[in-house]
Amino acid sequence: MDAGADDDSTALPTVPDRDAIRSLAGSPAEAGTVVWHREDLRIADNPALAAAADSAAAKAGTDPTVLPLFVFDPAFYGDRGTACDARIAFLHDCLRDLDRQYRDVGAPGLTYAHGDPIEVLARFADAGWDIVATRSVTGRYGLRRDERAAEEVGVRFVDGDGLVRDADRPRREWKAAIESWLAADPFDWDPRRVAVERIAADPGSDANVDRGRGGAFAPTPESVAAAYDVTPEKSMIPEGGRAAGRDRLESFVARIGDYPGNVSSPVDAREGTSGLSPYLRFGCLSLREVHRYVTEHAPDGRGRSMFVSRLFWNRHYRQKLVDWPGWLDRAVNPVYEGFNRDRHDPELVAAWKAGETGFPMVDASMRCLRETGWLNFRMRALCASVYFHVLQQPWRIGADHFYEHLIDADAAINYTQWQSQCGLVGRPGLRLYNPRKQVRDQDPDGEFVTRWVPELGPLPTEHLDRPERTPLAVQAECGVEIGEEYPYPVVDFEAAREAFERRYYDAHPAAAARLADEPIARRASLSGGFDAARAIAEEHGTAAPEATDGSRDREGDRGRQTDLSAFEADR
Repeated sequence: MDAGADDDSTALPTVPDRDAIRSLAGSPAEAGTVVWHREDLRIADNPALAAAADSAAAKAGTDPTVLPLFVFDPAFYGDRGTACDARIAFLHDCLRDLDRQYRDVGAPGLTYAHGDPIEVLARFADAGWDIVATRSVTGRYGLRRDERAAEEVGVRFVDGDGLVRDADRPRREWKAAIESWLAADPFDWDPRRVAVERIAADPGSDANVDRGRGGAFAPTPESVAAAYDVTPEKSMIPEGGRAAGRDRLESFVARIGDYPGNVSSPVDAREGTSGLSPYLRFGCLSLREVHRYVTEHAPDGRGRSMFVSRLFWNRHYRQKLVDWPGWLDRAVNPVYEGFNRDRHDPELVAAWKAGETGFPMVDASMRCLRETGWLNFRMRALCASVYFHVLQQPWRIGADHFYEHLIDADAAINYTQWQSQCGLVGRPGLRLYNPRKQVRDQDPDGEFVTRWVPELGPLPTEHLDRPERTPLAVQAECGVEIGEEYPYPVVDFEAAREAFERRYYDAHPAAAARLADEPIARRASLSGGFDAARAIAEEHGTAAPEATDGSRDREGDRGRQTDLSAFEADR
């Protein structure tokens, strides 16, 4: 997201004030390190915290001093931010929990700051503090922020997520690198050997007076939520924080044997999947500790192997954004840049967002997303497919909408999955979902559809896949008139699908050929590396467009994300 300019007369102040920061400048015997928490909201297996403890000890020759810090950045709040209030509330839960984690080991807690992170961090640097942070996988505003933090303030970013950086061939022996990282000991620090310092914002100081509002401002999750009017309206939002995440992990592993049968149906997935994604996204749990707990406590079987493979795929998609931050904004394959842009129809986009497309499974999913901030993977893929392949709308508008509403929204996963689902990489095959078939396959009793599209509740279940074909006599008997209580499909599915496939496959040979270009292959970051990209170019780059004969995989990426064989080839 991009930060805008606020009116200084109403902006909240930058906190803490310079005078509130203990100066270490000119004191060779003293050394202190600020641990800038962002998306690593835990004290266990935290690379930045471990690095801060080690570096401060080495510099001072005595027990090190660390100051854990979280900066409430105005760019993430109000009209300037792209996160729904429910995700902000989840974050605030995580911060309260992080503060308790520090207190539980005898530390005074977490220091809260508010303002432009670069300005806040500069105040600490000017006072003689070193600053360390775990490197994030990010783009847009976050990427520019971190570049400025390193260049202007001297923040030291440390790796610790297992991803491959600054390599000529990042996918070469990638699976082995991830396995080695998963097997390694967690990052550790000894609270008994570290002095943890905290700055308690003084509401009475001049620096903390909110002149625009006439009162004092001390940043805390509660005061920031009040100042920015964070008022979540979604329901069924999980509690944030490490304690809640650990509870979910333990509960899930106890029933992991049922996991394979629960992932596809949106009804079964609500309670049948792990629910760990928001806790991984905010770093309440490290992926490595989740992997270790599963391998140590889960019984052998398909449920365990499937879930472990999903953890690898989590790293896979995050590696993609490391390899090319442009995933958030531009089509990976230049041939598909701007695809569907000339067909942009704000009314179709609005119908999709509101769950008023006339395709019940899509509408139920979009309403569920808006109301709860959650969708299982298959329904996310379905909604993206219908948006791009059937409604034929520009991909980024849809991806941004998901990113706004998902509680577990992770840029590295959301945008790479959207581009992959839409087919913007140039790989062969198209993951084009049939929304009617998904009703029959994943919601045969109509529980999910009628929960979120209650106007269809009186309709017999056998008509829920295509309500528009319900006989008029049945509509009259049920009191559901299609076109009144519920809309007709906003497009003709078969005609729209065929039109899209013609346009897409006309362009595909050129798109496949571009994967032979090393810069494009690097962008794509295929699991098989550059060799896989060249193989696609050689096999599909000069072939004629495939015929639309129904033989393509129109029901998505079957099985690929439950299999680690894609990572076996080292290239």
